[in-house]
Parts: sequence; structure tokens; C-alpha cells
Amino acid sequence: MRSRNSKNSGRDEWRTIVRANLGFAKRFGNTLTPQQRLSLKRMSRDFGLVLADGELQLIDGHWYITHAGLMHLSIRNRCHGIDVRPAASFCDAATSRWAFKATVYKSPKCRGFVGYGDADPSNVSPLVHGAEMRVAETRAVNRALRKAYGIGICSVEELASSAGSKGPARESKKLPSQSANGNYGGPKVRDRLCQLIRQHQLDPTLVKAYATDFCGTKTLREASREQVENFVAHLADWAEKDRNALLCQLNSYLPAKEGAA
Repeated sequence: MRSRNSKNSGRDEWRTIVRANLGFAKRFGNTLTPQQRLSLKRMSRDFGLVLADGELQLIDGHWYITHAGLMHLSIRNRCHGIDVRPAASFCDAATSRWAFKATVYKSPKCRGFVGYGDADPSNVSPLVHGAEMRVAETRAVNRALRKAYGIGICSVEELASSAGSKGPARESKKLPSQSANGNYGGPKVRDRLCQLIRQHQLDPTLVKAYATDFCGTKTLREASREQVENFVAHLADWAEKDRNALLCQLNSYLPAKEGAA
């Protein structure tokens, strides 16, 4: 009886996730094809990935898992640890070419799942030039985690930059001035920030961490109105130009999790 109840509970849980994911996609205007819906249901059922948490992204009609999704999956499955080290023979600091080897240990007795990741100025967005080492490390971790947990779809961070194919960037518009009053630059600025987070399916916690770093303050509430306005304009512009690069930047603010680092 207990086994049957546990099975029913698990089925109800993934069905709830499926409904939530389909509702989230519909709310933001994503009309899914039958194949996209089927793939989303399968990933919801098999891995418990949640769109609202930024764990999946739909890009050019295809689903991609994010670094956040892979890290959350490893935590849910009690990953024992991840070892990451440079692949020295493939690294060249002078040309900003980096490669890393990551090994995921699912349990204390696990022999490890290995993944490699590389990055150089030719396969990352110009917006993250100078951060190739971090991009390479993230890509290695992502590949190792995908192997460890049987994720067949590519991760967002492993995609090469598509910034070169983008059209001319739209001019950033100055947001109307509002009194800060400890309210993230005023109601209209705050609403614009929330809109951007929803529109581009960004992780609110990571956006807040990035905003604090961008403004150079200890907390976002300490930032001036102008600082917050500049950040929102910057975020909107980057999301429009190269969302994949923005996701890489946001994922660099993921907190280190004990036992999975």
C-alpha cells in the first residue's frame, strides 16, 4: 500500500509541474507546438524541471536546460560533489583560450562522470569577453552534469555566441525619474524590472544579485534612483542583444552549494 501511495504521489507531483510549466509558457505568449509540449512534459516528468525557476529555456523553437536547472537537479538528487580543474594543455591565457575538465560524483562510491568545456573570444559573446575562463568552467560543469543525470538536451551556456547575427541594437530609452524611497528606484522602474524578468524568464534572485553588484552597493535598496534606472536600461539592452550571454553572467552569481561544488 505504501509503495502504491508513493507512486501515486510522484505521479501527481510531476503532473502538477507539467501544468505549471504549460501555464507559465502560455502566460508569456509562448504557443508551443505539439512536439515542444511533448518534450516539456517528458522533462517535467523525468527531471522535475521548472520553467518559472529558469531551469529551462525555449530558444529558436528548441528546449535548452540552464546551468541553474542543472545545479538545482544535482541538489535535488543529493549530488556528492563536483571536481573542476583546468585542462592545462588546452589553455592559453595570452589568447584568452580556456578549457576545463569537470567530474561529477553522484555518490561517495561513484567513479565520476567527466565533461569538458572550452571558451575563447571566437565562441562567446563580445559582452563577456574577458570572462572566457568562467564560461569554460561553466560549460564543463554543465556537460558533466548532463552526462551524470542523463540530460539529452544541450545547455544554454554551451551554445556559441549568436551576437554576430543580431540586427542593430535598439536605442535604450531613458526611464522616467521616480523617487527611490527604498523602492528599487520607484514604482515604474521596479515594474519595468519585473516586466523584464518575466519577459525574458530570468531568475529574480540572480538579477537582484547582479543589480547590487552593478550599482556597487551592499543592498539594492541602497542604490540611487539613477543607478537603478541605468541598471534596468542595461539589462533590457543586454537581454535584447544576447540573452544567452546575459544568462551566463547571471549564473555566475549562483551561490556555492555545500556538497555540490
